[in-house]
Amino acid sequence: MKQILVKEPNQIEVVEAEEVVNIENNEVKVKVLYAGLCGSDVHIFEGHNPFATYPRIIGHEVMGTVEKVGADVTSLELGDQVVLEPIKTCGKCKPCKIGRPNICEKLQVYGVHRDGGMQDSFVIESDKLHKVSSEVEPEKAVLTEPLTIGAQASFRGEVGEGDTVLIQGAGTIGLCCLLIAKYKGATVIVSDLDEGKLSFAKEKGADYTINVGEYNLLDEVYKLTDDKGVDVSMDAVGINATFENAIKSCAPAGKVVVLGFEEKPAQVSQVDITKGELDIRGSRLQTHQFPFVVDLLERNLINVEDIVTHIKDKDEITEALELFKDDNSRKILIKF
Repeated sequence: MKQILVKEPNQIEVVEAEEVVNIENNEVKVKVLYAGLCGSDVHIFEGHNPFATYPRIIGHEVMGTVEKVGADVTSLELGDQVVLEPIKTCGKCKPCKIGRPNICEKLQVYGVHRDGGMQDSFVIESDKLHKVSSEVEPEKAVLTEPLTIGAQASFRGEVGEGDTVLIQGAGTIGLCCLLIAKYKGATVIVSDLDEGKLSFAKEKGADYTINVGEYNLLDEVYKLTDDKGVDVSMDAVGINATFENAIKSCAPAGKVVVLGFEEKPAQVSQVDITKGELDIRGSRLQTHQFPFVVDLLERNLINVEDIVTHIKDKDEITEALELFKDDNSRKILIKF
């Protein structure tokens, strides 16, 4: 079988590997249909992901069909359409015990710390798979994992009916944050430098968009909110400037949700935080969001049409990585 392997930074190959035949009683063998190419996959390839180890089979946005089930597996059957929940946790540390396994002290992510799903097939414990109705097209089902990131952001921000939410960044994660926030009844403002991305965000339900290449973000946000600011400000870009603006955009008692991993310290005034008693919350991966997102997809309650713009064969992974740099691309799928 074939696997997409990053041997070391800037060296990626499609390699042949022996297919796993025997599985444990609690395991499932999955025939991969699609894997989404994510920014973190690109960062691993470029050597910019601080958590990755090499060599590494990338891919954590993965869907496929059940090819074989272990003797003790009762939740899945042959042919079921499934998506991968790509985290492995210890279950023993304090975060795990208080219901926050996404920040487990020994957290491992498939495709980052452990080999991922960009391969013809893989074997994994059954509790890492979620069944998705066959009525959901595979090209939509594969979006489950990034949608859980958006769901986690809304969960961390406690987004609800009547809230006003600012989302900086109209890439795939920003769009996923938008879809979930709109489902929860929020008024959503999306900002970006790219007018094409903003137009698409508008199609997906954004109430307002701001091109920060042409307008001052904070001026526009305060105009749109009658000088009050937003209830929840999500930073889906992850640089210092967007984090600083996220704080300054908040109304009193607002919540800032941070999804990025910028290491350099930002210039943030304590006055802004204390005066408005703001909550600043990180949002990493997801906690128990897969069933919620699968239900939304199965009941067609969110519109994910046209988020996928390109589908490339596994042998075209180099072209896919180049295409990722194109501002006209959104989600790129790798077909197996």
